[in-house]
Amino acid sequence: MRLNWILFAAGLVFLERPAWSVSDVEVAGAIAVLRGVGPEGKGNQEATDAWKTLVSGDQRVLIPILKGMDGANDLASNWLRGAADAVVSRGLEKKDLTPMVELGEFLLETGHSPKGRRLAYEILDRTDHSAAQLILPGLLHDPAPELRRDAVQRLMDEAGVAKRAGRKELAVIVLRQALGAARDADQLDALSKSLREFDRKVDLPALFGFLLDWKVAGPFDSTKGVGFDVGYPPEKGVDLTAEYEGKGGKVLWKPFKSQDEFGLVDVNKVCGLIKGAAAYAYTEFVSDRARPVELRLGCENAWKIWVNGSYLFGRDEYHRGKEIDQYRLATELQAGINRILVKLCQDEQKEEWTVEWQFQLRICDPYGAPVRSASK
Repeated sequence: MRLNWILFAAGLVFLERPAWSVSDVEVAGAIAVLRGVGPEGKGNQEATDAWKTLVSGDQRVLIPILKGMDGANDLASNWLRGAADAVVSRGLEKKDLTPMVELGEFLLETGHSPKGRRLAYEILDRTDHSAAQLILPGLLHDPAPELRRDAVQRLMDEAGVAKRAGRKELAVIVLRQALGAARDADQLDALSKSLREFDRKVDLPALFGFLLDWKVAGPFDSTKGVGFDVGYPPEKGVDLTAEYEGKGGKVLWKPFKSQDEFGLVDVNKVCGLIKGAAAYAYTEFVSDRARPVELRLGCENAWKIWVNGSYLFGRDEYHRGKEIDQYRLATELQAGINRILVKLCQDEQKEEWTVEWQFQLRICDPYGAPVRSASK
């Protein structure tokens, strides 16, 4: 946001051409330059000039800018967003008419970038709040979480109004409707708590799609953090009947079923309160077809993940906080059984707040909807 204001200010100070004189060709060329912005300042001077060109136009440049966000990287999207904000701000000052119909049509075309569609909605809301509110209910099941969230929040607010008016039954119905559309962790949590206030049962693990049934093997040695890089036997292939040499004795695979409503797998309950150690958690997930998914992990310890024997990703960090969907890892499931292996390392810090050794994992589609195992 700060960058947007800086860019806007720069445009006001250094704009050399009269407003609204930019041509379609110039707009297309400026957008192409901004889409080519790279990391470490690559193309920044050219981008600054291109940005000035865009903000010299009237609000007719908004739709080309929004379309320019399709497939753009984060840096380019930020430049384009800044240009759109500047154009809208000046248009409001000059009472230049916002292209409402075109913005609405762009918003409703789900093939466009979620960031661009979200920006289109924000522009509509900024220039005609009542119109945006009329559109909002239609976004309740939008594929873009950025838009769905606002529609869910509106239902949550309406449920609150019904509750304060003593209309308990209506509040429950509206909350249930919101729950069926929610994808963000904080909204799912808030909705489940609200429904429980009305004595309604909510299966939170099922709503999130947490994986609850695991086999855990450990502890293995990770003194001075060595365990993160040591390839212990489970990394070479999981054999649930195997016996391993671990830290301080024999290690076997032990079943663990999480009873936590947020799907936490507590490794301490299997391995004991031990420091300087590594452990593995293994589960199998049945997919009815091959499909792209996201593994969404919450963990405050060092970790690695493999899917069907292929290493996916890892982070060698400790005690940096844990939250739902902290890490989002895109991968592919195969039809049938998919084998998921998680490695978890615990360091040797002794403070009380370093004792936790746990993780949570769920499988979602790219929009946050839980993908459930076909075996259940």
